[in-house]
Amino acid sequence: MMDQFIERLSRMDSCAVSDALDKLGLPGSVTGIPRVSTDQRIAGRVLTVKLDRAEGRSSTRHLCTAAIEAAAPGDIIVCEQRTGLDAACWGGNLTIAAKARGVAGAIIEGPARDLDESRQLDFPVFARSITGRTARGRIVEVSTGEPILVGDVTVNPGDYAIADASSVVFIPQADIARVLEAAALIVQRESLMAQALRDGKPASEVMGANYEHMLKK
Repeated sequence: MMDQFIERLSRMDSCAVSDALDKLGLPGSVTGIPRVSTDQRIAGRVLTVKLDRAEGRSSTRHLCTAAIEAAAPGDIIVCEQRTGLDAACWGGNLTIAAKARGVAGAIIEGPARDLDESRQLDFPVFARSITGRTARGRIVEVSTGEPILVGDVTVNPGDYAIADASSVVFIPQADIARVLEAAALIVQRESLMAQALRDGKPASEVMGANYEHMLKK
């Protein structure tokens, strides 16, 4: 049975959720991580992975595989690779494994590769950058299921995420109910504004009367 919060979140878009976070004074919206495969919007619970420079260290476990194996259907793998090295932390075989597990998608703070395979499998990948360079000998996994940093947002395992063409947004687990409530009100008001515009009301009248005051507490 789908988490009721995920079900509600999946019916929204990232901008409404970002606006709700603004209204509540919470961080969470991250720009500059576009979707690089498929046109799907994703929403789900987060599993976190943190990577670092290898610097002589080797790993007996392939990057992100522990998170994939721990994932429930609909979960989202979120990986931090902020080493500055041009080395992919997500690729084709991980996409195959994640797709088979029922993972909703991957959000990568760093480079991803093998995007043709992700597109062929219709698997959503959001990534800070794209590369063809392997992780081998360059980066290693240092933690799974620990807090990570995406943009300037601290992301914890069990948090919620929504990502689409506009942005990636993270919602702390403890705040999901009130964020969804605020987002629903914003969606409702924007829907009324859109209908007024379609009905031919002047944009200055519709936007001036509503837009600037929508996020007031």
